[in-house]
Amino acid sequence: MLLLTKVLSQLAYPLSTALLLAVGAGVLLWRGRRRSGGWLLALALGWLWLWSTPAFSDWVRATLEQRHPPVLLAQLPAADAIVVLGGVTEAAAPPLRPDPNLSAAIDRIWYAARLYRAGKAPSVLVSGGNLPWSDGAPESSVMAELLEEWGVPAAAIVQESASRTTRENRDRSLPILRARGVRRILLVTSALHMPRALALFQATELEVMPAPTDFETRFPGNAHPLRWLPDAQALADGSRAFKEYLGRWVDRLAGFGR
Repeated sequence: MLLLTKVLSQLAYPLSTALLLAVGAGVLLWRGRRRSGGWLLALALGWLWLWSTPAFSDWVRATLEQRHPPVLLAQLPAADAIVVLGGVTEAAAPPLRPDPNLSAAIDRIWYAARLYRAGKAPSVLVSGGNLPWSDGAPESSVMAELLEEWGVPAAAIVQESASRTTRENRDRSLPILRARGVRRILLVTSALHMPRALALFQATELEVMPAPTDFETRFPGNAHPLRWLPDAQALADGSRAFKEYLGRWVDRLAGFGR
């Protein structure tokens, strides 16, 4: 089921959609339907161009990030626990990769460590396992090591090592939190990911306070002509925002979040 979900979501992403439309256009042109094929090809190219422009990529990501703007550390309330969602590291894979690989979302771990050192909660739960086709230690163990390096004692770190999706982050963390008597949490994840993650956790009995980090967009309103030229990084960034909207829609459809 996980593999099927991954495949279907990949097919829905802007690049895959554009390629599928282009294939459909090729079939129509081959069958002599030039007008229909031409329009479909134009749609494929336009769709791919749109998602590949920095101007649109920044705008669509900002529509997610600005829902939960940055909050000064001192202004965040105290909680029973800090919950940090995975998706930020890959375990070491010697000999080709002797050390863990850290993504740009590593801000989540850094921010959780800051929250703990500021006395916002007595413990930190790190949630993240491995995909079936991944090797090495579960992500939670790498996250725990980094937290220790950044000043969080091992006794204050709780690991949830089985989750593979955001929904599983919630479902597999809940029993751990309940067993520890946790009622109020600070939820730490990337600002882009926060709307979907927060909706899932708020659909439980927990009192959930968002603690977003890893803000990406700086100039969402900058529509300089050069920012409408296609860029591979913009396509990758915009596709991550598309993934968040798609995941939120699926969660609502399935009744998994508010």
